Amino acid sequence: MARTGFYPGSFDPVTYGHLDIIARAARLVDKLVLGVGVHHGKQALIDAETRINLLENVIRPIAEHTGVKITVATFDGLAVDAARRHHAGLIIRGLRDASDFDYEVQMGQMNGAMAPDIETVFLAASPATRMIASSLVKQIAKMGGDITLFIPKEAQDVMAAALKRL
Repeated sequence: MARTGFYPGSFDPVTYGHLDIIARAARLVDKLVLGVGVHHGKQALIDAETRINLLENVIRPIAEHTGVKITVATFDGLAVDAARRHHAGLIIRGLRDASDFDYEVQMGQMNGAMAPDIETVFLAASPATRMIASSLVKQIAKMGGDITLFIPKEAQDVMAAALKRL
């Protein structure tokens, strides 16, 4: 039976940190679903359709290299419910630091209580990507800073277009 993982996030924008977790998660599963959160209470800089297209583009080399089927889907409710809809037995979460750990462990335990059949797996960020956060990338970009170290070229182009619309 194929092992399916579900990696939820806003991916607003997708960063090298996200890609690091995706590549490493792909070594653990046969299929990986990237869940793009489209929460009505949050205003994303990049619209959902563009985030999906961008993700599909930048993950293609990872899927080809690993042989893992990686798909992208939106969700607007609980990640655990979205994982269940995609028949995932694992929810993948990346950890940058201790504050991420505290929050993510609590969320993982809550998800485990709601869906005991779905395990949460934590992957520590690699040293090279540990400091990257989408929110900081957006802040740097809005202030005219250089974000080339943090996001792929395709995401830089999308960010530039999104900032022009502001």
